[in-house]
Amino acid sequence: MVLDVRLIDWRLRSTKRREQLLSLTQLRMAIEPAAAEYSARRASPEDRAQILPISAELRRTGEAGDLTTFMRHDIAFHRLLLQLSGNEMFAALSDVVSIVLQGRTELGLMPEKPKPVALALHEQVARAVYHGDADQARTAMFGILDEVREVFDSSSGGSDGASENSN
Repeated sequence: MVLDVRLIDWRLRSTKRREQLLSLTQLRMAIEPAAAEYSARRASPEDRAQILPISAELRRTGEAGDLTTFMRHDIAFHRLLLQLSGNEMFAALSDVVSIVLQGRTELGLMPEKPKPVALALHEQVARAVYHGDADQARTAMFGILDEVREVFDSSSGGSDGASENSN
């Protein structure tokens, strides 16, 4: 029940937003680095190549401040990694990750432009997956999520999560 995207969406729009984001970030930290690693190890070269144009679009739309289009590419990026991992359980979490990324954008929890470090880390993940470098894919993905986690560690403890500003 807690992974139902309708419940997650509702919680993101409630006074429990910060707690929901923290819980989902912890879930993502447990799953997505492994998904990036397995994508680099298991996916075919043709499938791995799909990640490069998505990361290029993330950079382009992020630098332009086009958050709606950036969000669509960010969702596609994370969804693809979960699916390419070859793990059906990881792939089943695609909608959960998507609703979090969508909610953060729609609720104004993203900065006007994504942080340059977040854009660079997405590119690192994409290159590592493309080149089949499983260790680097895991490390770079952990970097993306660790930056999100740091927002919670450094926040003043407000309940709205409005300082959330990574991917």
